[in-house]
Order: sequence, then structure tokens, then C-alpha cells
Amino acid sequence: MATVGIDHIAMPTADAEALLAFYKGLGFPINNEAEWRAGTMPIFSIQVGESKINVHPEGFTAGLRGPTAVPGCTDICFVWEGSVTDCQRMLEEAGVTIIEGPVPRSGGRGRGKAPSLSLYARDPDDNLLEWMVYE
Repeated sequence: MATVGIDHIAMPTADAEALLAFYKGLGFPINNEAEWRAGTMPIFSIQVGESKINVHPEGFTAGLRGPTAVPGCTDICFVWEGSVTDCQRMLEEAGVTIIEGPVPRSGGRGRGKAPSLSLYARDPDDNLLEWMVYE
């Protein structure tokens, strides 16, 4: 199969400033923030490894997007390199409430057979966020 990964996903937001502060507080790099603020780019993105999350701010209508995309529609699973304890600490230090976990889950590694533990939280738009820690 020639498809080997995910380059980016997109998510709409109801409050771009709150979303920026949240993801920056978690240590994610933000792409094109200055250009977005200057009005020269309609969106900014959150860098995740070699992939990114394009954020569609309030009022964004340009380009292709899902017909029912609304703030809170996204469910993202991040892979955490390190221990579950370290991930919990990082979330707590960022002021993020863990709503579930750690719980055993099946991720994409090992074709769904690699053991992992997950922690769940929500961002300011109520998107579901999962941090998966492979054992």
C-alpha cells in the first residue's frame, strides 16, 4: 500500500485564542501564528511530530472541509513517548483535567496488537484528546 501516514487533519474552533493558549501550554509548536494574526493566512496549525492539525478559526469558510465540521467534532489520539506517570504530570502541570485513564487501549501500532495505556482529556472546544503510551 502506498499510503503511509497522515500529513494533517483539520478542526474548527469557536475560540482560536483559547485553543492557541491551550495547545501552547501543552508545549505544541504553532505554525503560521504570526501570519494568521497579521491576516495574511486564514488558518494556523498545531505541529505534532511530522504531522499537523490545521485549525479553522471562527468564520473560516474558504477551501474544502467536511460539511458538518463544527467545533468539538474532533477526536485525536497523540502518542506519548515516556511513561504514563510523566504524561499525567505534564497534563496536570498544564492545568488539563484527565477525564479518564490510564486505561488499556488498542492503538495503531502492531496492527492494533501492541499494548498501550491511554489518558483522556478535552480541549477548550470540547474535542476529545487521548494520549496513548505504548508499553
